[in-house]
Amino acid sequence: MHKLLTDKPGSQMVLLGNEAIARGAIEAGVAVTTTYPGTPSSEISLNFFQISQECDLYFEYSTNEKVALEVAAATANCGVRTMCMMKHVGLNVAADALMTLAYVGVTGGLVILTADDPFMFSSQNEQDNRYYGKLSGLPILEPSSVEEAKDMIGYAFDLSEKLQEPVLFRTTTRINHSTAPVTLGAIKPRVTKGAFKRDPFSYVTVPAVSRKLHVKLLANLDKALAISETSEYNRISGSGKWGIICNGVSDAYVQDAIDDLKIGDRTRILRIGFSHPMPTQKISSFLKDCEKVLIVEEGEPFMEESVRSIAQESGIMIPIRGKDKTLFSRLYEYSPRQVRQVIANYFGVPYTPEPVMDVSDVPEIPQRPPNLCAGCSHRATFYEVKKAAEGLDTIYPTDIGCYTLGFLPPLGMGDFLICMGGSTSTPCGFSRVSDQKVVSFIGDSTFFHSGITGLINAVFNQHNFTLIILDNGITAMTGHQPNPGVDMSLMKLDGYGRLSIEEIVKAIGVPHIAVVHPYKVGKSIETIRDALNFKGVSVVIAKEICTLYAKSLKKAKSRPFTINDKCKNHRNCVNLLGCPAFFIENERVKIDPVMCAGCAVCAQICPENAIVPLKA
Repeated sequence: MHKLLTDKPGSQMVLLGNEAIARGAIEAGVAVTTTYPGTPSSEISLNFFQISQECDLYFEYSTNEKVALEVAAATANCGVRTMCMMKHVGLNVAADALMTLAYVGVTGGLVILTADDPFMFSSQNEQDNRYYGKLSGLPILEPSSVEEAKDMIGYAFDLSEKLQEPVLFRTTTRINHSTAPVTLGAIKPRVTKGAFKRDPFSYVTVPAVSRKLHVKLLANLDKALAISETSEYNRISGSGKWGIICNGVSDAYVQDAIDDLKIGDRTRILRIGFSHPMPTQKISSFLKDCEKVLIVEEGEPFMEESVRSIAQESGIMIPIRGKDKTLFSRLYEYSPRQVRQVIANYFGVPYTPEPVMDVSDVPEIPQRPPNLCAGCSHRATFYEVKKAAEGLDTIYPTDIGCYTLGFLPPLGMGDFLICMGGSTSTPCGFSRVSDQKVVSFIGDSTFFHSGITGLINAVFNQHNFTLIILDNGITAMTGHQPNPGVDMSLMKLDGYGRLSIEEIVKAIGVPHIAVVHPYKVGKSIETIRDALNFKGVSVVIAKEICTLYAKSLKKAKSRPFTINDKCKNHRNCVNLLGCPAFFIENERVKIDPVMCAGCAVCAQICPENAIVPLKA
């Protein structure tokens, strides 16, 4: 039995934040869960995927976040408790559905988890998705700890059903990926079937209907404000004339700082967990008892702007600060040390930071930049494209996936990246106004997610570029989740369809299509060169299973390679491929047999044929 199905209320379990969130939804009786995977939210989806194999919970890896939310909108409007998960930039994809779903509302609880990524550990930006609450008019909840994340999920479902609106559940990486003991609660029975009550004049959002729905949304927002004022997740602690308003994981940093600085008798803290709509009266009352206030929030000045507005409306004239060159930055994550120092500076508390440990006598840790795995077929494809494009002035738009790392040396294959699916659309612009050859890269999962429409556009408008579709048979970057092109029988799962990328590309009308197997270097270079020479839209599908996925399926090539005495130390293998299985010892290139995946790509480019299979 999956551990998150353990039905022992009152017992404790050590859980990752994302596991705690999934457990909270199970306790709340969630019956439908949808997602497109994205770090830092991916483990929530993995747990639901595993749980769905053992019970009647419905889970799906949807084609993209917009589809995931649209599926969730339908099930929630049949009265079934539903949860939709995505990373912060995924909500941009789902925003079209989100904005109007706020008008339509739901009849069953719908919790939309958006996982923000301060410091951009695995993201292209660090946008603050609390602004989606303001933009859509939906309530936002923000947990401050792993255990609270579990408990707050149940509150979120109840709130959604009370307001008959979706609820945004905003986390950050530090909550998602921390581990802590969690006390288990009772599991509510799942209600997996519902019924949709037809009412076109409430659900079909033509202008005449939407005008009435907007009135309803604003009325619901007023109801949410009243609930926010008394919510247990907006709480005041401490006493004194110094005020601190905080949210999320910053609450833990503030509590530690207050203890370390020994200013608990002088400081009042307002922790905001129900952050939209902000509790106006509670904040106004809090401010009236303060001489000065510090806002501690990662990301944008979301709370700071609201608190200042509330102060102005209440006629309260006290210093309210947060984002400032001398205080907190809008950049990156905060740290306990940083929060402690800023609090001390702002309130004029004598504070001498603990000395930073002297590590001058410790050897510098070797830098390990991110790298494609040993044996990754993407590395072979990048090398082959580079060889096929020799002599051409080339632009390489790329996309979101493992293969994004191809922009790093020595491969250097990636010149432009803005969002998922952009690598089928930006080449249209590049090729239209530039005489440079455009070769773009997209993965299989990203192609299904949002790459198809750009390719349709390219065919219709007769653009001129080559698209390389890197099909490694799985959604690799976020942890080997399925996508519509995955053979689910390899996972011993049935009840799924499977789409052929090649057939889709043909159906779109791409005039030049080729398939290569990247481990066959010479043939692949020749095929790619033909595609590059084609005038118009050409597509090359590079098919080779992800080497880590192949290992998990016990389908990997297991025989590693070694370098013999024929080697003249040209180092083409290292300088052109950069495979992490290579290392230098006594000025000679060696291959780590433990890391080597046996792909044989390096053996095919060695001018002396000095790379050979290691004898058993």
